[in-house]
Amino acid sequence: MTETVTGGDAAAATTDTTESEHPVSYAPSEDFARQANAGAELYQAAEQDRLAFWAEQAGRLHWHTPFEEVLDWSDAPVAKWFVGGKLNVAYNCVDRHVHEGRGDQVAIHWEGEPGDSRDLTYSDLLAEVSRAANAFTDLGLVAGDRVAIYMPMVPEAIVSMLACARLGLTHSVVFAGFSSSALRSRIDDAQAKLVVTTDGQWRRGKAAPLKESVDEAVDGAESIEHVLVVQRTEIDTPWTEGRDLWWHETVGQASAEHEAQPFDSEHPLFILYTSGTTGKPKGIIHTSGGYLTQTAYTHHYVFDHKQGKDVYWCTADIGWVTGHSYIVYGPLANGATQVVYEGTPNSPDEHRHWNIVEKYGVTIYYTAPTLVRTFMKWGREIPDAHDLSSIRLLGSVGEPINPEAWRWFRDVVGGGTAPIVDTWWQTETGAIMVSPLPGITHTKPGSAQTPLPGISAKIVDDEAKPLGPGGNGYLVLDEPWPSMLRGIWGDMERYKDTYWSRYATEGWYFAGDGARFDDDGDLWVLGRVDDVMNVSGHRISTSEVESALVSHHGVAEAAVVGASDETTGQGIVAFVILRGGVENTGDELIAELKAQVSKEISPIAKPRQITVVPELPKTRSGKIMRRLLRDVAEGRDLGDTSTLVDPAVFDAISQANAK
Repeated sequence: MTETVTGGDAAAATTDTTESEHPVSYAPSEDFARQANAGAELYQAAEQDRLAFWAEQAGRLHWHTPFEEVLDWSDAPVAKWFVGGKLNVAYNCVDRHVHEGRGDQVAIHWEGEPGDSRDLTYSDLLAEVSRAANAFTDLGLVAGDRVAIYMPMVPEAIVSMLACARLGLTHSVVFAGFSSSALRSRIDDAQAKLVVTTDGQWRRGKAAPLKESVDEAVDGAESIEHVLVVQRTEIDTPWTEGRDLWWHETVGQASAEHEAQPFDSEHPLFILYTSGTTGKPKGIIHTSGGYLTQTAYTHHYVFDHKQGKDVYWCTADIGWVTGHSYIVYGPLANGATQVVYEGTPNSPDEHRHWNIVEKYGVTIYYTAPTLVRTFMKWGREIPDAHDLSSIRLLGSVGEPINPEAWRWFRDVVGGGTAPIVDTWWQTETGAIMVSPLPGITHTKPGSAQTPLPGISAKIVDDEAKPLGPGGNGYLVLDEPWPSMLRGIWGDMERYKDTYWSRYATEGWYFAGDGARFDDDGDLWVLGRVDDVMNVSGHRISTSEVESALVSHHGVAEAAVVGASDETTGQGIVAFVILRGGVENTGDELIAELKAQVSKEISPIAKPRQITVVPELPKTRSGKIMRRLLRDVAEGRDLGDTSTLVDPAVFDAISQANAK
């Protein structure tokens, strides 16, 4: 039986009382639904005429020259969107807001890790971007040249991206936690002429050098002409005269006047490198008109953003696609006021994020499940010590979120009322593809739910047969979309082989993710196909097993990998972190956890091995490095661990694993 339950002002929720103590889904409150940007008519318009729908979304932007054709798919799988149209991405993100009278509105509340802060209005941002554009031009850069940006989360990083967009320079942002060799491979692949960096970066109260890594990376790099350095930490900085330039002595002295010129809708905006199965990073290419159209559209509707009213905070780093799409381009195209934070969530202590929410009155908070689970591990008394009542919408990105973390996020951070938009998308898709719309959807913990209006997706089997409710298979996109990647830099054959060969006959993009429909037809992403384990012929998702483990009262976080097994093909190996104050009772606890998985999923999904560990190996963006855990589980030597926050974590894991 089902029933609708309400509590005070809490949103309505549907509960299956025969199976669960928790609601199955949560309806938006009447107040939220009444004011929401998106209504059911959005789906209807997209269903009626998909291309006309996208033309309407493109109308949210300023076009210097109107487009003549919405989509040219004649050279599939390479799309051309808004053919013939010309625009300037930076003009759309900055200038037009100033010209429309919003120059005094804060664009960026910037919070430095040591406690310093800066507010940049749209007028300030226009002046800074114009100065950078003039300085880049003085260095001899012209449209089509590539620029590498290797910086922490300082305002100059966003200014650099926008200056590149303004000039038609194609930027390649490299996460500042990557090694010098990773930076070098990206410089060489893109043939970048300029690197923009900082002297150092703040990490947990200490200044760590960054320029030294750049020097190592550019040594012998023939394409590099200059290294432009922002003085952030004022530590001693090695210097090469003639090549190296200080930002404050060049950009800081340049004119604040610059007129943006339009570029073709298909002009390359950026290259962003993502890991590939061959070990060589793939340079994903995104262009201008379609990408900006979809990032602006999704930011407006998925986050229900109200220009001039909301304070939006996406906790990602610009080194990843989330930072590109939902810190820089989407929010600024919509004239958002947003928070940008430089540091880690526990510097100087675990209250840092909630202090920032209180300080700026954050209303929309978009973060990763791994950070939510970290907050859970630290304990709800920390967010409970703060006034988080300004938050009206929560978002999740980066990996499937387990239902318990989803509910904790909603109850503890969202006050039991804030809708959660659990967003599925990729570096390659450029923008959100599958997500609830918060004013319409009865949100379901752990489910991305349904493709957005204008997006077409299917779940299919190996033979390309579409699956219905209850089906478990592969997630494909069967229609082109505006923000889609336009190729892999310098290797179009690899692009076709990687993304289009599996369902070449049908002409479908294969996302590389497994997915299933539940009995209601809602979509659940199961993670990468290589994170879907095949145990005795049964397909079991790592995220499903992780969710089952984390649903145990004593577990704060879990990571699961498939390891080779002579009997079953693959065996399930789990690594878990216990909540604070929970005693590790050894074999008794392991037996409890195995029983939990058996109960939640199936005895087939019961891990063959569970190891209690103090920490999990993570990159600085919070991503768990499951590849390295797989190496531990199978007894292999570890590869490159330079991108981890704490490479020494493996010593503790190895010791625990040996017990």
